[in-house]
Amino acid sequence: MSATGAGRARRVPARTRVYESLREQLLTTATDPFHRYTEENVAEQFGVSRTPVRDALARLEVDGLLIKRDGALFRYTPTLTEFTELYELRVVLETRGLERAIDDPTVRHDTAMLEAEQALWQERAEAQIAPDPGFVMADEGFHLALLGSAGNSELTSALERVNRRIRPVRMHDYLTQDRVDATIREHLEIFEAVLSGRLREARDRLRKHVGQSQSIVEARAARAMQLSNMAP
Repeated sequence: MSATGAGRARRVPARTRVYESLREQLLTTATDPFHRYTEENVAEQFGVSRTPVRDALARLEVDGLLIKRDGALFRYTPTLTEFTELYELRVVLETRGLERAIDDPTVRHDTAMLEAEQALWQERAEAQIAPDPGFVMADEGFHLALLGSAGNSELTSALERVNRRIRPVRMHDYLTQDRVDATIREHLEIFEAVLSGRLREARDRLRKHVGQSQSIVEARAARAMQLSNMAP
């Protein structure tokens, strides 16, 4: 790192560094939902005093990534009921992007946006991506690009909010090779249908694709919760 770069790194306030690092961890890592986030253990993790940690934890609570329960802070994880309701909303948002174009022939998908995202998924198909909970972030990219290409930014913003809330549970989806492979294949099939103008087929494929994910994630999450409750 150059002297200038090192200087910039040193000038980042501790509260910002802790906040950004924890936020990234909570958004991309399948952390234990029963882990307690305290000023003491976070300060020890980052080698800082408790004052910047207190500020960082408060911001993460406002963001909805941490939730206070029994006097302590834990990673926010929706209940299975909340998860089901959020998934229903997700289906409505995502299919609406396609239905707008079906209902109104003047609505056109952004072909360049779709083709750019399609190229990424073709590369992933060739690379034989291994199972990883963090794969959920790539999956979200596909769904946001598909919806965003339909031209309604408010729908896309709403989907982003839903994604953040269901992400901790959705990380249970990509733990096996067959799920990763099926997801990549289905994404490419949906791209092909949209780009070929087969919008009703694309909508039906998308609805089935999201529904299968919901069923798998709910079953795995319920199993994980059962095992956690059984643990000594």
